[in-house]
Amino acid sequence: MKTAYLLAAFAPLAGAVVAGLFGRVVGRAGAHTVTIAGVAVAFLASLWTLADVLQGNTFNGTLYSWATVGGVKLEVGFLVDTLTATMMCVVTSVSLMVHVYTIGYMAEDPGYQRFFSYISLFTFSMMMLVMANNFLQLFFGWEAVGLVSYLLIGFWFTRPTAIYANLKAFLVNRVGDFGFVLGIGLVLAYFGSLDYAEVFKAAPAAADRTIELFPGTPWLLLTVTCICLFVGAMGKSAQFPLHVWLPDSMEGPTPISALIHAATMVTAGIFMVARMSPLFEFSDTALGVVITIGAITALFMGFLGIVQNDIKRVVAYSTLSQLGYMTVALGASAYGVAIFHLMTHAFFKALLFLAAGSVIIGMHHDQDIRNMGGLRKYMPITWITSLLGSLALIGTPFFSGFYSKDLIIEAAKHATVPGAGFAYWAVLAGVFVTAFYSFRMYFLVFHGEERWGHHDSHGAHDHHHGLAAGQKPHESPAVVTVPLVLLAIPSVVIGLYAVGPMLFGGYFADAIAVAKQHPAMAELAGEFHGWWAMALHALATPAFWLAVAGVAFAYYCYMVNPRLPEAIRRAAGGLYRLLDNKYYLDRINEVVFAGGARLLGRGLWKGGDQALIDGVAINGSAKLVGWFAAGLRLAQTGRLNSYAISMIVGVALLLLFVVLPLVRR
Repeated sequence: MKTAYLLAAFAPLAGAVVAGLFGRVVGRAGAHTVTIAGVAVAFLASLWTLADVLQGNTFNGTLYSWATVGGVKLEVGFLVDTLTATMMCVVTSVSLMVHVYTIGYMAEDPGYQRFFSYISLFTFSMMMLVMANNFLQLFFGWEAVGLVSYLLIGFWFTRPTAIYANLKAFLVNRVGDFGFVLGIGLVLAYFGSLDYAEVFKAAPAAADRTIELFPGTPWLLLTVTCICLFVGAMGKSAQFPLHVWLPDSMEGPTPISALIHAATMVTAGIFMVARMSPLFEFSDTALGVVITIGAITALFMGFLGIVQNDIKRVVAYSTLSQLGYMTVALGASAYGVAIFHLMTHAFFKALLFLAAGSVIIGMHHDQDIRNMGGLRKYMPITWITSLLGSLALIGTPFFSGFYSKDLIIEAAKHATVPGAGFAYWAVLAGVFVTAFYSFRMYFLVFHGEERWGHHDSHGAHDHHHGLAAGQKPHESPAVVTVPLVLLAIPSVVIGLYAVGPMLFGGYFADAIAVAKQHPAMAELAGEFHGWWAMALHALATPAFWLAVAGVAFAYYCYMVNPRLPEAIRRAAGGLYRLLDNKYYLDRINEVVFAGGARLLGRGLWKGGDQALIDGVAINGSAKLVGWFAAGLRLAQTGRLNSYAISMIVGVALLLLFVVLPLVRR
């Protein structure tokens, strides 16, 4: 099986190298052919791996020993179990659909070959991350996906907004990665190894071990380690308050939004915490931090989706909210449910992002949903797949998102860690919010009056951005719509097929650890009686009726009484401004953190560099030498009588202070 593992990991890298270094030689067709072939091979190898793992065959071994430093082995190795195999299939399947979709979406872009090289390189980086069996390789994959994300967000580097967005993503992720490095450093310092198996084996013995971050204040080692690791997850998986980079990353091409910011990169933090469950299970404090941060993200990022008018940003804030749901599941020790939602979310959110891209193509790159309307009859495939994706997103019974989302709400209800009560009410309220902003976008885009093809208050249209007068929207080509259809299928059915075996059939038994004092999964198992019964029972739950209420309210606001939203906006006043300005977090970051950094830098420049180093150490020493030389110059007159007098005075002083005291003795 090592052949399958190597193909899954390195086939996308081979495609990226060919498209990136020999793009001019192979041309556009060659670039997309070789990268799609590489990802297709990786997908088939991942399916082969999953089938083998389901037969009970797991793998944990070293492929290459890089170095041994002080007894610590730095290695490249693979850990292949059910968790890894699941992530491999999710990453490669979504990546394959995105690669095919990109042929149509980027057809006219001059950076065609470079784009295919980047997305294939990203797939390789993500595979190395999920297949790692040690913290060093995990960190390599972690930083590699961050680097490629930086390149992809700023792919259109002539746009100032794209450059701002990729720098923002890079810097915010460095904040999270600082905590991640501290966590890995604590693991190395106190466990003496970077290998997962060795660290997890030693974790029970370190459960009560303390360290003093401040003298006289002991902290549990595993609590500090897990919180530091989770800070890394907060940056990569865009959790509050390190979420600010993800909405701006929509400046990248739409395929990137689907690949990186829906299905793979942003879920790296979720995967990492699930992989580290043998450590997190020993710290209720760390789990309390996780579930609280997740709950805040799930609810308050959903509120921001309500006021967005850019079609991609609506879906982006939806991603933030759903990542919060996954994080709540992690904090409730329902790691399997988090991964299950990660999988279902990957399909329906990639579908929604690619459908948004199809709408953008049909609208000649106008992204404002206020300029759309009535697209249903012009873009039937995009319409129906968007509807299916939206129904999955809001948790409609029998759709894939329903099973994972409903179980997260129940897991929060049964959790016992600090913050679980708040988390339950937050994710429950988030159901209404999700349904409202999802169908607000759906109704504004596909139903109602046709608001395109003319100049209006939302911005002038030209032949580059928006439909001109007389033009009509059009359905996207097959290379765009076929991936939509293929993603819509798992968005509908994968939940009902996978929920029982994956969560209650021992699927993650050897990959995820859950302590007995955390009862959420046991409670869910006791309540589960099959996918059919679960969906029927949902009709009597608050979550279902909150979703129905959200859809109904959106329908009333945007189909029945379209003047109501504007009236609510005027009445809301300050609340609307708060949401429109994204809780002013960007402003706080710019003024407090960026401004504080500039102020500190200016102080070090003026006070340290100019005053101390240049003024004292360099210029000061030069002035001192000059003063000393000026004094010596006064004595060097060039006159013999002056020198004779100096000699006489010198001899007199020598007699007075040296010879005379000796004579007196």
